[in-house]
Amino acid sequence: MRVSVVGAGLGGLALAQGLRGAGIEAEVFERDPGLGARFQGYRLVLDPVGFQAVRDCLPTRWHPLLDEIVMPASAEQLVLDPQLNEIGRLGAARTGIVVDRQVLRHLLLTGLTVHTDAALTGYDRSADGTVRARFARRDPAAADLLATADLLVGADGVGSAVRGLLSPGTTPTDTGVRFVIGRTPLTDAFAGLSKAYGSKVTGDGVSLLLGAMRFRTPPKQAAERLAPEVTLPDLGDYVRWAMILPPDGSPGGSGSLGDRSAQDAVLSRMDGWHPELRALVEQADPDNSTLLSIRVVHPGERWAPGPVTLLGDAVHATSPTGGNGANTALRDADLLRRRLVEVADGRRELRDAVDDYERQMFGYGAEAVRSSLERLPAFAPGAKPS
Repeated sequence: MRVSVVGAGLGGLALAQGLRGAGIEAEVFERDPGLGARFQGYRLVLDPVGFQAVRDCLPTRWHPLLDEIVMPASAEQLVLDPQLNEIGRLGAARTGIVVDRQVLRHLLLTGLTVHTDAALTGYDRSADGTVRARFARRDPAAADLLATADLLVGADGVGSAVRGLLSPGTTPTDTGVRFVIGRTPLTDAFAGLSKAYGSKVTGDGVSLLLGAMRFRTPPKQAAERLAPEVTLPDLGDYVRWAMILPPDGSPGGSGSLGDRSAQDAVLSRMDGWHPELRALVEQADPDNSTLLSIRVVHPGERWAPGPVTLLGDAVHATSPTGGNGANTALRDADLLRRRLVEVADGRRELRDAVDDYERQMFGYGAEAVRSSLERLPAFAPGAKPS
């Protein structure tokens, strides 16, 4: 059996790793010109389901390395004012496993066949039940790619090209909310911010969210000691910060950024804030500070059964305020992996396996989108769940 995965995000790579470990041929096609074309190195909190999913997709020999590069998370989820005084609570304390996205992505990439500069332009279903996908290249000297597989998986994010062909009626919804995300090295100078990690600082219609990433062992050193075949980034501890801006059209809304950098746009909303909070943004790496939109994808009606399916944000993109986007994508990857292993073992037909995956995925995926939108107004006053 052959599987073509479109998209080299966490969900697609986890699926490819899981299939590779089961002896199933899997190739990944990524439209970016290179695997490092976009910075993807922010802190994630994985719940028990998400962490177990990624663990099950990885070879067991890498489990000690995975355990070494993550940290347990426990946050009180306080609501603080700009001077770091407690003024409320978001809810029950949240626990989980913290991992750096860039580090995890490098681990998941290890040993995989990944074709970059490969943008899906179309696919055809063949009479024998297979599917042939076509990929265009930006490089005029490079020939376009063709890939024939038993299953084509669209794991290509909120702007999924696969979804556009498979389920054109399923389209992203822009919530109007924007957020700036950045990363700052974690030094002793920010020791006073510890109670803000995992909490929300709110003032002047914006919310600032902070999260610490501390490694038991620096990832590069951990890989060299525990899995020399794996190369991980040389990365130190840091604070991930994100400011959620008011919705477009509201006072101070994100549509008024003008020509300022994303970092300056955040600082312009922090007049009079605690000096350590301002210093955190001022000392961030400007190359890793960016403005992002919050768009969601509600799983639509089921498409006609066949050798094409979707995974992760391509079918159920969530608001980051739910904290469940990566977890749900990894859950997809592990569920589809298990179903395809049953096919490879002769215990199930491919069409039945994909149908069962989609039936379950549509259920919990829709709930993940709903719950993430339900939490959005707590971070962006004026936002309306859609």
